[in-house]
Amino acid sequence: MTPDLNSSLDFLNTLKIQTAGAHKRLENLPVSSCILSPEMKIEDYSHYLKLMYDVHYDVEEKIFPLLSNSIHDLKDRKKKHLIEEDLVFFNYNKPVVSPVFNIENRTIPFAFGILYVVEGSSLGGRFILKNIETISGLNEGKGVSYFTGYGNKTGSQWKSFLNVLTEYQEENDCEDEIINGAIYAFDCIHDHFVQIQKNEN
Repeated sequence: MTPDLNSSLDFLNTLKIQTAGAHKRLENLPVSSCILSPEMKIEDYSHYLKLMYDVHYDVEEKIFPLLSNSIHDLKDRKKKHLIEEDLVFFNYNKPVVSPVFNIENRTIPFAFGILYVVEGSSLGGRFILKNIETISGLNEGKGVSYFTGYGNKTGSQWKSFLNVLTEYQEENDCEDEIINGAIYAFDCIHDHFVQIQKNEN
């Protein structure tokens, strides 16, 4: 079943609008904005990678199993190993993982909302990569596996995910639950960044 184009666009537009505030709050954190700064240091970059390692570890361990029957290419969407590769380049040990999401009693639509946020970050990663590659030590294609992500397939991977998402929503009439999951994801990542920063100070 292919969802009606207009209803799909309406849903995606509503999803974007309803999550905009939480998205902005996360983007405005210093740890988020620093990786777009021309003054970014290697230490800032590797610190951000360690924070995102927690996010992707939780997603792959907790969210992927909930969606395994709904998304056929989940194995291609794994990114934890890319962060591990980058941290090895910087001679970091694999980070001790801090939990980000509590998925007890969470539904499949809620999990879809969380993955919407995480998959969407791959699009932003392409812009971040342009800045990262201007930093000395990161301009030779090493240490940037995570932000390279899907490479020239980033757009098509995102479109493919949105197609699955909208089809699932159309079939199950679960717009609110998906939106709640996406807002939850933005808020959890925000709180995780803030909490780790507090613990380090």
